[in-house]
Amino acid sequence: MRRASGAMFGLAYGDALGAPTEFLTMEQIHRRFGEHGLRELEGDPALVTDDTQMTIAVGLAMLDALANPPFTPDLITPMWRRRFIDWLNSPDNDRAPGNTCLRACRNLEAGMPWVRATVAGSKGCGANMRVAPVGLAPGLTDETRAGASQLQAALTHGHPTGLAASELTAFAVRWLADGMAPSDLPEALRARCHEQRTVYHGRWLGELWRRPGMDAAETFIARGWDECLAVLDRLDEALARGDRASDPCEITGAGWVAEEALATGLLCFLLFPGEPVEAIRRGAASSGDSDSIACLAGAFAGAHLGMGAWPDEWSARIEYAGDLAKMGRAFD
Repeated sequence: MRRASGAMFGLAYGDALGAPTEFLTMEQIHRRFGEHGLRELEGDPALVTDDTQMTIAVGLAMLDALANPPFTPDLITPMWRRRFIDWLNSPDNDRAPGNTCLRACRNLEAGMPWVRATVAGSKGCGANMRVAPVGLAPGLTDETRAGASQLQAALTHGHPTGLAASELTAFAVRWLADGMAPSDLPEALRARCHEQRTVYHGRWLGELWRRPGMDAAETFIARGWDECLAVLDRLDEALARGDRASDPCEITGAGWVAEEALATGLLCFLLFPGEPVEAIRRGAASSGDSDSIACLAGAFAGAHLGMGAWPDEWSARIEYAGDLAKMGRAFD
């Protein structure tokens, strides 16, 4: 089914479809694109945003690291640093990148230790919009996948909720690629929150937890898991309502922060589990961070249904198709 390829291309399709509607209200979207929002990818190539660009940075570094085992934090951290700095200085980094990512990457470029370079209080969706390759990478233990998904987030976003949401995003992609039924996903994510609530991956995160008001690493990370549990409650409420036409941000949030991006991206996917194009269209036609929401919905849908679920002609038009295909082949 080429589920990894489906996820990599799906996230890019969602990103490209949601880019024109980011920062627009529902009224503006309807006025500009019609009642259902944008229906097709625009342009040739169809341009993506920093969401896909940073996902590719994460993924290409993963390929380099997996080719030089064992996969450890000492191996992958400088690789991610280099890729993030390259993204920072790329002439194509002109797609409304997030201030947190820019600030942290400038600090990384200045040579600061990453624990100081990160923006400690930020849990923006930049933490988990780019984590799918960590979920798709084959052969990782659960502990390694968890630590790596949190570390890639922590390089720029140091808030515990960004770390927890990134781990949940990576595991959701992994579980779907392994064949988990979409309807089982919310409960599996909730169980993960409870199981990991006081687990701090010190080997991967070092002294990140040390900051005013924190008496222990377990206290630090528990805050992130608790906030993710709270947004999963809102996801359950939205799924029970089952509204496939209204703004998906109404209950689960606008997606500017990591846990809301996870929940609203999941909502769009779970409302249309067998209709991947409708899932990303729903994310794109939203009042929130539409490209990130649709990006995550596309990753989930592609991991579930595989590459064949997407329109054939889109793969020839999406920007960075070569990099997406390279990672898809490696992870499938």
